[in-house]
Amino acid sequence: MSDASPRGLELLTFRVAEQEYSLDIMSVREIRGWTRTTPMPHAPDYMRGVINLRGTVLPVMDLARRLNLPSQETNDRNVIIVVKMNGTLTGLLVDAVSDIVAMSEEDLQPPPDIASDPQMSVVRALTVIDDRMIRVLDLGSVVPRTSDEMA
Repeated sequence: MSDASPRGLELLTFRVAEQEYSLDIMSVREIRGWTRTTPMPHAPDYMRGVINLRGTVLPVMDLARRLNLPSQETNDRNVIIVVKMNGTLTGLLVDAVSDIVAMSEEDLQPPPDIASDPQMSVVRALTVIDDRMIRVLDLGSVVPRTSDEMA
């Protein structure tokens, strides 16, 4: 008996700069409301700063800036998605969380090879949900691997 069933996948969808993105729900640790950050000197412009997350210093990245999209003024509707990548927690500032959707890997399509667009390297797949094109982020390409890359 072979296990030929497609691998199930759950994606957390969210909005950044009027565009829709998603992440594998297994990398998400929590979703929290916007909290003002403490800026860190010499950090890349996409790093908003750090917040205190129950005694842990959590770096917060402005996902719009990281993706070279227009960054919006923060307000009470903004959300920080706390993700775990390479054993490190990082907060991703997004405009709003939309939904959790279930699908199979076969529902995902590879992004077109557009070498002139550096943003495409952080998109690992595309999918269509209710006539909306959703970009699936490659979290490993978005989140710096070490704190050295953030300093």
